Amino acid sequence: MTTRTTWPAARVLRDRDAGLYLCGVVVSGFGTSALWLASGVWVKDLTGSDGLAALCLLAMWLPALAGPLLGTLADRGRRKPLLIGVNLLLGGLLLTLVGIDAPGELWLLYAVLFVYGAAGVVHDAAESALVATAVDPSLLGDFNGLRMTAAEGMKLLAPLAGAGLYTAYGGAGVALLDAATFALATAVYALLRVREERPAPPRGGTRRRTAEGIRHLWAHPVLRPVVLAGGATMLLAGLNGAMVYAVVDDLGHSPAYAGVLYAVQGAGSVAVGLLSGPALRRLGARCFAAYGIALLAVAVALRAVPSGPVALVCSAAIGAGLPAVLIAALTSVQRETPDPLLGRVTATAHTLVYAPNVAGLAAGAALVELVSHRPVLVCLGAALLGTAVALLPPPSPTRREAAPHG
Repeated sequence: MTTRTTWPAARVLRDRDAGLYLCGVVVSGFGTSALWLASGVWVKDLTGSDGLAALCLLAMWLPALAGPLLGTLADRGRRKPLLIGVNLLLGGLLLTLVGIDAPGELWLLYAVLFVYGAAGVVHDAAESALVATAVDPSLLGDFNGLRMTAAEGMKLLAPLAGAGLYTAYGGAGVALLDAATFALATAVYALLRVREERPAPPRGGTRRRTAEGIRHLWAHPVLRPVVLAGGATMLLAGLNGAMVYAVVDDLGHSPAYAGVLYAVQGAGSVAVGLLSGPALRRLGARCFAAYGIALLAVAVALRAVPSGPVALVCSAAIGAGLPAVLIAALTSVQRETPDPLLGRVTATAHTLVYAPNVAGLAAGAALVELVSHRPVLVCLGAALLGTAVALLPPPSPTRREAAPHG
């Protein structure tokens, strides 16, 4: 009994399919993080242009805007074969990058990154839907927390590995590494023992099916507030992220010190991922997300203080606070959505939550050139705190009735 209460994550890891899912996340996440860094460096080396290098990130993110539409693909058939097919497709596409060695051939890199991003939207939607059927609903929060821990762990390790591989073997070496990770992920997904019924034939056209997913999310009393709070939080987090080099400069360090702050932030995310399952069960999705956003708010505001120790503590707190709303939103979608709609609703939620982060980063990059970062950080903290308060569930009727009158 004690083990079950104290270590619910161990129950997830003991589940064969859940363990395989996490292995797939680690393997494919490693390759994706390595390519994310190396592709920009590759373009920079070939062209000398910062703008063209930045287009790599845009090419990967742009398909996320079509998430509600792409998510319909995850509901058209069985998800396990779809995951295997997507991994095989991406592994094959990455092999086409091996011969790129001139600026005139970079169109192929951008095209592959665009397909990479679109396939990633479909992959994430199908994976989330399949997880919801394979993992005990009471353990979904623990699974998503472990998934966050695994993904953040890869973000700490993979860019360094990708940079080292790029230095030794160039962009082709990183492309081959990523292709190999997709081949390994294909094998992992093939080992899953998941029984799926063939979905009923789709009703109506693509537009109607896309609208069904959007309507379900928007009308749901649990999903809409958590997902919208997630989008607002990621928008403000993007603005905060654009201030990191100004914070580093205020501390008197070189720009490379930003890597230290990101590493500490990643450690905070790893920690909260391990605790998210018990926290979700104890607090509920809205309170768990709201408390995480409140912690993020305080940490962002305190980054205005030019102190090294404070900056490190704030980075850890940002890493711990930000994932709470992301884990709460994904877990709520998995629990509150019927299986036939799960792919579409998941992809729609991902678009609403993650797309604002790109807008926040772009706006922050312009804003930091115009005004001091300190008042901006304080204002961002206040806005995040307001988001947290708005997300808290209203008092229950019994509490209101029990309150003294007059």
